Amino acid sequence: MILVLNSSLPSLFDPAVLMAGAVERLSLSAGSERGAVFTRPEVVEFMLDLVGYTSDKDLCGMRVLEPSFGHGDFLEGVISRLLKSWSRSGRRNTDQLEDALVGIEVHRDTFHATRQRLKGFLVKQDIEAETADRLLQAWLHQNDFLLKRIQGHFDVVAGNPPYVRQEMIPHELLFEYRQQFSTMYDRADLYVPFIEKALTLLNESGSVAFICSDRWMKNKYGGPLREMVSRDFHLRYYVDMVGTPAFTTEVTAYPAITVITRERGVFTRVAHRPEINAEGLKLLVSKLKGTGAELNGAVKELPAVVGGSEPWVLEEDSLEGLSLVRRLEAGFPTLEEAGCKVGIGVATGADRVFIGKMEELDVEPSRKLPLVMTRDIDAGHVTWHGLGVINPFGDDGKIVDLEKFPLLKSYFEKHAAALRKRHVAQKSGGCWYRTIDKITPSLARTPKLLIPDIKGRAHVVFEEGRLYPHHNLYFITSDEWNLKALQAVLLSGLARLFVATYSTKMRGGCFRFQAQYLRRIRIPRWTDISAAVQESLIAAAESGDEAACNQIVAKMFGLSANERELIATK
Repeated sequence: MILVLNSSLPSLFDPAVLMAGAVERLSLSAGSERGAVFTRPEVVEFMLDLVGYTSDKDLCGMRVLEPSFGHGDFLEGVISRLLKSWSRSGRRNTDQLEDALVGIEVHRDTFHATRQRLKGFLVKQDIEAETADRLLQAWLHQNDFLLKRIQGHFDVVAGNPPYVRQEMIPHELLFEYRQQFSTMYDRADLYVPFIEKALTLLNESGSVAFICSDRWMKNKYGGPLREMVSRDFHLRYYVDMVGTPAFTTEVTAYPAITVITRERGVFTRVAHRPEINAEGLKLLVSKLKGTGAELNGAVKELPAVVGGSEPWVLEEDSLEGLSLVRRLEAGFPTLEEAGCKVGIGVATGADRVFIGKMEELDVEPSRKLPLVMTRDIDAGHVTWHGLGVINPFGDDGKIVDLEKFPLLKSYFEKHAAALRKRHVAQKSGGCWYRTIDKITPSLARTPKLLIPDIKGRAHVVFEEGRLYPHHNLYFITSDEWNLKALQAVLLSGLARLFVATYSTKMRGGCFRFQAQYLRRIRIPRWTDISAAVQESLIAAAESGDEAACNQIVAKMFGLSANERELIATK
């Protein structure tokens, strides 16, 4: 039997069909899956004021874009101001309003519900129902902002882009986003390409005003977007909104308002955690937009916040030590330039399978390694609790042949269903039993410093070379520096100053001691330090005396009295 397919019909494997299906799934997804978080009206009004979209201007001559309008929080504010401006001008032709606004929403049910609500709003503003339908037809589009072709450019792009992690994006869409947007890098969330595309749609001197997570301003994945802003735009305003009731529901994000303009500029005006009420936010607008004489403790003006892909330093408690950090960056090498290696422990993708009590892991002795976890170093020294990790890699770095290890083969086959489900298993070309990260057994035998990810203060523990680190621990090894001496440097307030300057701060005031921030710490080369200072560093680390660590580090870097006081408070 021969089956003939009609070549005029779209193939199920046609990229356009696959893409349409992925967008359709996204358009039908639940609110939590598509990152729906809604902004309080007072915050919307504040942002529109900040970009100068006010009804005393001829708003019919401006264009506004809302790229993910959700329940219409921003649209209602924009339409209200637009109608007031139109009415004040004495105009009566509603055709003049049609090109003033573009709103896009991917979620189908939300799109239709918001469209209906906005129709009611327009009718209350004395717009006839038929005219309201025509305006909404011109203004609103149910589509994926990142893929939609948008005509023309805009004076204002304002909104609250979706908070969606990559894991939640259909893989066809994720692939396409990566093809189209250079900022969709590493672990970037969906709001990052939203910002990129919004910036490309600006007129000269136009503004993007977004309220979204601030993580991209410092994290690795935000590097390409920061580079783009540095090259072609200006960070005019930054308002830290962490801990404020900026949204209609409580969220766990770390939000900030940024206003980025298509122009060149040096200074950024910064405010932190304002009170969310109409009167207070009106006053803050006047201070942010006022002359230098009007700046006070509520608003600071910072030079050169943006520079290439470098993290943005905007926090109040980071600014005081920034000059010291910059001086040391100019005069000393980084940790890795000075001969140290920074890494992170193993991620398995299935800890329940790969990790267990060492003696209870029923595999060949050569296929398991003793594992150190965060709880093993909580006391400031290593107290191993007996866990081990199964190692599917040989000493040559290649995945082992299970036929040569019958116990390992039997163990993995018992857990095959769980292991094969993992993303790493599906993309690894048949190596379904590998860990996400490659395990290098020699690391267990290498002396190292261990540092947990999230801590209020530095927690640096020396491990003599018996244990393999888990993925919630960062490690530092060195063939040049004495690790005890390096431990003293990392326990000092100076190391915490570097991390605090560049790290994103977590709730509760903790910093992330991640590899990308540890690598920014500056130290001299070991051979450039006198023998007396070397010995003092080692002694300070062995005593665990933080004050002594600060004292020796201050001497090593030649810190002034004010700088010594600064690191002592970190």
